[in-house]
Amino acid sequence: MNKFAEIAKFGKELVETQEIENALDLIAIEAKKLLKCERCSIFLIDYESQMLWTKHSDGIGRIAISTDAGIVGHTFKTRAPQIVNNPYDNQFFMPNIDKKSGFTTKNIITTLIFDSNREVIGIIQLLNKLEGDFEEDDLKVLNFFANYVSGTLELALIQEKNTQL
Repeated sequence: MNKFAEIAKFGKELVETQEIENALDLIAIEAKKLLKCERCSIFLIDYESQMLWTKHSDGIGRIAISTDAGIVGHTFKTRAPQIVNNPYDNQFFMPNIDKKSGFTTKNIITTLIFDSNREVIGIIQLLNKLEGDFEEDDLKVLNFFANYVSGTLELALIQEKNTQL
């Protein structure tokens, strides 16, 4: 089965998910499976505080960073996906997160998640492709996947906001 068919099959499971934590977990598991990666973090944007934060981050507790910090912040600021195959040589990489967690980042791929108004609501970041470096084909799959899951994520965020009122 090709990757795009796998995404379509995954969509059926995702549609039945209503709580944001469950949706994020399913999205992260599927993203890692599709791109054959070690870790996935899904950052959500808080425009009011200008922060990016995770409700889902493999192997480390919640991460909260400024919208202009790190490779994820650079992705947000430039509105452009990133492939970084030598993170320790990248000016935007934040090695202190690796140091804190004991994890070694070998490569990174990020892409934006947009809502129905084309506002950025999240960023998917995958770390450490299991075989080789990230390539443009990986980015095509990740962009397609981000577009595919965006509606479900937007609805889950709206539902979460409404339950807090």
